[in-house]
Amino acid sequence: MKITSIRAIQPPTPGSPPDWRTQLGQIVVEIRTDDGLRGIGVGGGGAAGIHIVETVLSDLLLGEEATAVEQLHAKMLDHTEFYGRSGLVVMAISGVDLALWDLRGKAAEQPIARLLNSEVDLQAALPTYVTVFGPTDTEDALLRGHRAVKLHVERFGHPPEVAAIASHVAEVRAALGQDGMLMLDAFARWDVKTSQHVAEAVERFNLAWLEEPLRPSDFSGYAYLRDHSPVAIAGGEHEYLASGFQNLIDHELHAVLQPDINWCGGMTTMIEIYQMAKTANVRVVPHRGVEPYALAAIAAFDPQPLAESPRTWFSCLKGVPQIEAGCVQVVDRPGFGVDFEWPI
Repeated sequence: MKITSIRAIQPPTPGSPPDWRTQLGQIVVEIRTDDGLRGIGVGGGGAAGIHIVETVLSDLLLGEEATAVEQLHAKMLDHTEFYGRSGLVVMAISGVDLALWDLRGKAAEQPIARLLNSEVDLQAALPTYVTVFGPTDTEDALLRGHRAVKLHVERFGHPPEVAAIASHVAEVRAALGQDGMLMLDAFARWDVKTSQHVAEAVERFNLAWLEEPLRPSDFSGYAYLRDHSPVAIAGGEHEYLASGFQNLIDHELHAVLQPDINWCGGMTTMIEIYQMAKTANVRVVPHRGVEPYALAAIAAFDPQPLAESPRTWFSCLKGVPQIEAGCVQVVDRPGFGVDFEWPI
């Protein structure tokens, strides 16, 4: 099963945020083989990511055996190490790796979750959580059956109004009840002092975690919060490759790891992260876990499955799983079970 073509495209995303997530948006990667199979992956990096896929990575992989996924992943990392140990290059590699995994599943006529774990229950209802931005969103989430809610609190300013955040958390906790799961997302906007003040103000509301309060490179700040925050710290959405996550684990910087499979290095890296986290007894809750690529890993590996709600504005893939009553099922089709109509 030799690779005959690799191409990438950045599809339109109406309604996407007016920031780097659109400027450096998601890309769809297609890999074709000489036996007619077609693998679809999603990576990142926008136009720069497409350039990497269609030049460096295409030149590297054309003619290679498509089923040798781990070897090709290692080859891509080795070839780009001098300039791509994180960021755009790894985002592009992620899309290629996922397309290769999609091919592997289609060649075996098996869903990826089953290739990862032969005993996986493809009918299991996996719990999800939804990110909300205000009271109306919270009410809607509860009406749709969600029992786990993450509050995005960027609207409370920079620096934030700590008392206002605490009041908002109190309202949502009352609506959610004591048994519901509640989290807080700072979107990497705070400093250490602010993060500590917020954590102390909301401690009594039994939060599962405080997500990404600091910039992802502020390792010393996260070390301080590790030792002083009364609320568990989550992060890793903007970390890359197994080496990056090993650093987070070795220094115990996050109680919950949140790798993004479409950015961090693909499924091959996600497998390594789950293995390292299991050894270190650290929980993994992938970023955007409801989306089909991460969901396969959650279903296969996670003893405490929890899948984050997807980006509704990235809707170009066909066959994605749907949330019902706060739960989702992994796709029971070969590969990742999704398709993409390539423009002519």
